[in-house]
Amino acid sequence: MTIIDPPGGHGRPAVPSAALAALARCVAVEPAKFAAAHWGRIPLLSRADELPNPAGFTDLFSPADADELLSRRGLRTPFLRIARDGQLVPAARWTGGGGAGAEIGDQVLDERVLEQYADGATLVLQGLHRTWPALIDLARDLGLAVGQPLQVNAYLTPPGNQGFATHYDTHDVFVLQVDGRKRWRIHPPVLPDPLERQPWGGRADEVTATAEGAAALDVVLAPGDALYLPRGWLHSAQAQESSSLHLTIGVRALTRYAMVEELLALAAEDPRLRATLPFGVDVADPDAIEPELTETVEALRDWLLRADPAAVAGRLRQRAWPAARPAPIRPLAQAAAIRELTVESTLTVRPGLRWQLVPEGPERVALRVFDRTVSLPAQCAEAVRALLTGAVGRVGDLPGLDDDADRLVLTRRLLREAILVPTPTPTPSSR
Repeated sequence: MTIIDPPGGHGRPAVPSAALAALARCVAVEPAKFAAAHWGRIPLLSRADELPNPAGFTDLFSPADADELLSRRGLRTPFLRIARDGQLVPAARWTGGGGAGAEIGDQVLDERVLEQYADGATLVLQGLHRTWPALIDLARDLGLAVGQPLQVNAYLTPPGNQGFATHYDTHDVFVLQVDGRKRWRIHPPVLPDPLERQPWGGRADEVTATAEGAAALDVVLAPGDALYLPRGWLHSAQAQESSSLHLTIGVRALTRYAMVEELLALAAEDPRLRATLPFGVDVADPDAIEPELTETVEALRDWLLRADPAAVAGRLRQRAWPAARPAPIRPLAQAAAIRELTVESTLTVRPGLRWQLVPEGPERVALRVFDRTVSLPAQCAEAVRALLTGAVGRVGDLPGLDDDADRLVLTRRLLREAILVPTPTPTPSSR
């Protein structure tokens, strides 16, 4: 299958400068060095004076922003968790009805949140990559840089308190210290590179024993400092003399085991692997199943040797792309742009959109994006490619189509599918 890639190749957009800038806010080394020496391997501490914005991260999210979310935005579970002494506080203790006109029973009650926080509980604001504009943009840009889906949480801890006991995460994290100071104690993994199905609770005794030993890193993060932790590294964090706010950016890594899962799903196509076990076989008897196991392993090996990389890539795409949404669109403004479209209009690809353009028979092409596949006439391929790569922006300049009526039909379709957006109007610079 021929795939007509975007500039970055292999189904990825070219990494824009905004993506590299987002990574630079989190690590104080060049991207190539971070990828070779730290990514998935060892932690990296970056002090505020080593990062490009020593003023810190309050432009992304601040204590005042947290108060705004907790008091005026109608926040509901599960966008908030509350933890105390290593345990989650039941949501029923800090949620309730939304009042007149809001027929819900799980809205965050600010006075109950105050009660919990004042008593030493840690507040965890979850899913900020979906609810807070600056973090929506950061997650999109950083996700493009690392090539993985991201999630963003905020942790607000009262002075001297610790929300969670020593544990490990099954995803990599970037920690951005926004406000206050927090002491982090880091220990090596008890299980390197754990999968999501291998949480630390199943190894609680090993985690506890390791945490009692000397730390690999014992450091206090101050405002503007950043810390990268690969999945599996043990950690605990305690607020110091004042309250602490930090952001945790979780990277949901795609692993080789994910490829194994998709290979096994595709193996259902093999008749030998779908064969029924013998009549009356005692599956609890190792000697009885040994011949069947040998035959199954042989069949699986033969099938794996014929595995189609395109089929595996297609399944991985369906797994990864929906987890990393492109930039938000404004539905009302987008609808107005469709109505007002002319040949003089200029358009651009939706920021952060991953796409592939592939042949679909002799007369059609398929445009694959994160949540759908759009089928188009083959003669549109050149124009679509020009739009999505940024080679052409003005509707009237699109190549490969006979007249302006065809250009308008195509661009209206791509606007309606939220693949294109109007080119932003430059903001006049102040002097």
